[in-house]
Amino acid sequence: MSAHANVRHANGVAIVDLSGKITLGEGCGLVRSTIKDLISAGNKDILINVQNVGYIDSAGLGELVGSYATVTNLGGRIKLLHVEGKVRDLLQVTKLYTVFVVFADEGEALRSFSSAASA
Repeated sequence: MSAHANVRHANGVAIVDLSGKITLGEGCGLVRSTIKDLISAGNKDILINVQNVGYIDSAGLGELVGSYATVTNLGGRIKLLHVEGKVRDLLQVTKLYTVFVVFADEGEALRSFSSAASA
């Protein structure tokens, strides 16, 4: 199953709905180019929905971490939505739950961007 990304916007937040496998090659390139395009377009708040991602390998995980670093260094915020199954297990094993802010509810995730901005 190849990787796909669909970008939509809500409340000033770019939401990236990922699906498929995020692995070395096509999946990593897709994540990288999607985030790069969003940054180039001036999006600083990005929510990555991984609900339909069945598998992430170490390269895919590295791409998410790299995206996090890039967005954060530019003064933006990147958060994860619907981290479930094998993806959740991978974040726990690698202790990346301490890096990423993770949400199970899209509305709550969107509110977190506005509440953090006003705090």
